[in-house]
Amino acid sequence: MSASNTPRPWLFRTYAGHSTAAASNALYRDNLAKGQTGLSVAFDLPTQTGYDSDHVLAKGEVGKVGVPVNHLGDMRALFADIPLEQMNTSMTINATAPWLLALYIAAAEEQGADVSKLQGTVQNDIIKEYLSRGTYICPPKPSLRMITDIAAYTREHLPRWNPMNVCSYHLQEAGATPEEELAFALATATAVLDDLKGKVPDEHFPAMVGRISFFVNAGIRFVTEMCKMRAFVELWDEITRERYGVEDPKFRRFRYGVQVNSLGLTEQQPENNVYRILIEMLAVTLSKNARARAVQLPAWNEALGLPRPWDQQWSLRMQQILAYETDLLEYDDLFDGNPAITRKVEELKSGARAELAQIDGMGGAVAAIDYMKSRLVDSNAARIARIEARETTVVGVNRWTEAAPSPLTAGDGSIMVADPAAEADQIARLNAWREARDDAAVQKALTDLRAAAKSGENIMPASIAAARAGATTGEWGAMVRDAFGQYRGPTGVSKNPSNRTEGLEDIRAQVDAVSDRLGRRLKLLVGKPGLDGHSNGAEQIATRARDCGMDITYDGIRMTPAEIVESAKKDDPHVIGLSILSGSHIPLIADLMQQLKDAGLTDIPVIAGGIIPDDDAEDLRKMGVARVYTPKDFELNKIMADIVTLVDSPNQ
Repeated sequence: MSASNTPRPWLFRTYAGHSTAAASNALYRDNLAKGQTGLSVAFDLPTQTGYDSDHVLAKGEVGKVGVPVNHLGDMRALFADIPLEQMNTSMTINATAPWLLALYIAAAEEQGADVSKLQGTVQNDIIKEYLSRGTYICPPKPSLRMITDIAAYTREHLPRWNPMNVCSYHLQEAGATPEEELAFALATATAVLDDLKGKVPDEHFPAMVGRISFFVNAGIRFVTEMCKMRAFVELWDEITRERYGVEDPKFRRFRYGVQVNSLGLTEQQPENNVYRILIEMLAVTLSKNARARAVQLPAWNEALGLPRPWDQQWSLRMQQILAYETDLLEYDDLFDGNPAITRKVEELKSGARAELAQIDGMGGAVAAIDYMKSRLVDSNAARIARIEARETTVVGVNRWTEAAPSPLTAGDGSIMVADPAAEADQIARLNAWREARDDAAVQKALTDLRAAAKSGENIMPASIAAARAGATTGEWGAMVRDAFGQYRGPTGVSKNPSNRTEGLEDIRAQVDAVSDRLGRRLKLLVGKPGLDGHSNGAEQIATRARDCGMDITYDGIRMTPAEIVESAKKDDPHVIGLSILSGSHIPLIADLMQQLKDAGLTDIPVIAGGIIPDDDAEDLRKMGVARVYTPKDFELNKIMADIVTLVDSPNQ
C-alpha cells in the first residue's frame, strides 16, 4: 500500500509537565519538534486539588508530578509559542477541570485563536478520583454537576472539544480486574450521560454522547487487554443504542486514548520495562476495530523517579517505529472471526454486565462509590498475593532475580531531579501576580463565581470571567469548597479481617506474642501526608497489617504532618507508617519528624514507603526514619515482620 493510502496513525503523546510553566513549555516544544503530534499536560497536585502553590498542603508538592498553574499568567507561559488553535491538547485534570479549561480558553483568546476551533480533552472524570487517585475536592453530586456543566458549555462554544475522558486507567492501577475496569468505567459514563440529558436539547444529545471519550489502561496480559478493548467497543455500542436510543453509528463509536500500564513497571532490572511497554502498546494498536485514537507511553524508569527528556523520547520512538516502519496500518482487523478472541470477549462482556447490574441495583455509580472502592482494594490485595506466592511471574522480581548491573542506571543522571528552587520561584511569581492584578475586579469575579455555583447555573462562564480577571487556582478552589463543601472519600479498608490468612500463620503468631507482652494489641498508624492521592500502597499495608492481627488506624489521603502527629497523640500507635508517591518525601517527612520531636513522640518508630531514590533513602534514615521501602519491596509479610521487630526489639 502506498504511503498516501495508508491510514493515519493514532496521535503520539507524551504525558509531561514539571517544575514551572516555562520549563514545561520548553519540554513541549522539544517533544513537538521530535514528532509528537499532540500534547498531554500533567499538572502538579496543588493545581489538581485546587490549592495555590503557597498553601500549607502544597508544601513539597509544587512542580513534582506535573506543572503548577496558579493563574492565567502561568497558562500563558505554558503554551507560549504553541498555537493552541492548531493543537490537540489533553489535560489530565478532574476536580479543577472547569478552572483549567477556563484558563486554557482565556490563554487561547489572548493568542487570537477562534475558540470554536479548539481541539482537545479534559479528563474531567471525578468518580474514579474517589476510587483510585484522590484528587477530588467536593462531594460526588456537585462534582457530577460540574462535569456536565463543562459538557453543556463545550457543546455550544467548543464543539470540537471532548468534555470528558472516562478514565479507567487508574482503576487498573488500583487493582481492577478487566471486568471491573469495564464495568466501573461504563457505569461512570452512564452516570454522566444521565445527568447531562437535562442540560442539552434532545436533538443535540446524540452528538454529545459522541463527544464522550475514554482513557484506558493496557497491562502486560496483552491478549486479554486487546479483548478488553474489543469488549469496550461492543458494550459501549450496546449501551448507547439501547439505553440512550442513539441511532447514528458515528455517535456510538468508542473513542479512546491510552497510557499503557505503569503499575507493572519494576524498580528491579528496570531495563526490562522497555519490553513491557512495547508489548502493552500492542494491546491497543493491533486490532483495527479497537485501536486507540491517541497513545502515550510511560518511560522505562518511572519506578525509579522522574524520567528525563531522553527517556520520553525513547517511548515516543517506539510508537513511531510501530506506526511508520511496520505494515500494521495496511491491514483490516487481524482478529475478526477468531474463535478464541470471540470467546474471551464474550466472557469479559458477561462479567462486566454482571458488575453493571450490581451497580445499577445500588442506584448507579455515584451511589455505589463505597462498593466499588472496596472491590478495588480487595482485587489489588489478591493481585499482590499472587505475586508473593509466585502464581504470577514478574521477571526480575519474583523469578530470575540475578542480573548484571544495568549501565542505564549507572551514575547520577539516570533520572531527572526536580529543581529544588522551583517551588520558591513559583511562589515568588504567584505573589508578584497578586500584587499586579486589579483586586476589585478579582473580588467581583469571585463573588459572581460563588453565586453561580450556589444558584445552579453553569459554572463555566463565571470561571472564564474569573480567569480573565486574574483569580488564582486556590481562590477558585476556595469558592467551590465554600459553595459545595469538602469531602473525604472512602478508604476501602474495612476494620474486619479478610479470609486471606493463608501464609500469615507465623506472622500472626508473632503479632499475638508481642501484643501479649505489650499488654495491648500492636497498633500501626498509616498516614499519607501531602496531596498524593495514590493510596494503593497505604491501603495494602493497612489491609495486610489488619489481617496479621494488628490494630490499624488509617484515615485516608491528604493529611498534613500536623494532623498525623495529632492522630499519633490520640491513638498511641507503636509504629507510624508513611506512604508518599509524589516525590515530596524529603520535605514532608522532615516536617513530620520535627513535629514528632516537638510533641515528645520520638519513641514511636517511623517507616516510609514510596518511589524513593537511594540517596533520598539515606537522607531519611539520617532524619531518624527506621525503615525505607520502595517498589522492589513487594513482599508485604517481610514489611509486617519488620514492624514486629521494631516494636519487640527497637534497637535492631
